[in-house]
Amino acid sequence: MILFDDLISLFYPRICAGCTTPLVKGEEVLCLNCLADLPRTNYHLVKDNPVYQLFIGRANLSLATSFCRFDKGGRLQRLLHELKYKGNCAVGVKMGTLFGYELIQNSLFQTIDAIVPVPLHPKKEKKRGFNQSVEICKGLSQSMNRPIITGNLVRDVHSSSQTLKGRFERWENVSGIFRVRNGAILTGKHLLLVDDVVTTGATLEACCEPLLEIPGVKVSIATLACA
Repeated sequence: MILFDDLISLFYPRICAGCTTPLVKGEEVLCLNCLADLPRTNYHLVKDNPVYQLFIGRANLSLATSFCRFDKGGRLQRLLHELKYKGNCAVGVKMGTLFGYELIQNSLFQTIDAIVPVPLHPKKEKKRGFNQSVEICKGLSQSMNRPIITGNLVRDVHSSSQTLKGRFERWENVSGIFRVRNGAILTGKHLLLVDDVVTTGATLEACCEPLLEIPGVKVSIATLACA
């Protein structure tokens, strides 16, 4: 069986999603060099970090953090491109798993009850074939041992891309486009709201609005990257 696997690898080598070098035995998705070179923020160790500060006065969050810094042209940008535009969902799961192992070491994140991905509009998700935030949540769920709740926080409006918009335009573009279908199942829970990247925080802020209207709900935010 080992010889067979080696033969398969010879013709169909497993490639690192970060640097495209062949993976060796024991490596999955990312090589050891890429794992060591991830631009981790360690924001989960400091409550009043730059991501948390981004939402002060905008959303009453319990915690907020990002796994890595987003540097244009850097390793993380390549990984996010693999996930979001090339459909390499294994990247999202792997990064989410790594992120979760870090979060669960902090007692503040141990109070999380459930993980909620930022939803895509059904049309966009159908076109893409997946929701990158859900893939990240799968990894977080594995390492944090918390359930994922999908289909309850929904996006009703198919708005245009946020990429080229300024801060106010981003907020205006997503304000009021999310709703909760069944708030009763979330009552009293501490939710971890998950997205791939936080820039101005407009999308995450819009997601928090209906969630924080549910009695007893606490919301924390986690993203793979902060730009």
